Amino acid sequence: MPAPIFIGDEVSAAAYRLAGARTRVPQKDEIDVVLHWACAEADLVLITTEYAQQLPSKDLRQAQAGLHPLVLVVPDIGDRVPPPDLAKELCGQLGIEI
Repeated sequence: MPAPIFIGDEVSAAAYRLAGARTRVPQKDEIDVVLHWACAEADLVLITTEYAQQLPSKDLRQAQAGLHPLVLVVPDIGDRVPPPDLAKELCGQLGIEI
């Protein structure tokens, strides 16, 4: 199984590299290209919230909707961009008020 691929900032990338992941720290204009490459190369793709928010929402949703690879949005090291509130999103989709 190929190693997971992490897409995000340099500091977080260093930690993920120590854990055995391949890492990419793309420029803003190449995040979508790197995401497509990572989806073709790995079974697990991790992208920070900061980088994920810079993608067109359609591209991110499409990447996360597939069964392979698993694409997860993870918090960035500085917690500059809060991760999405999954419970709130799920409740909204189900029509449940929290």
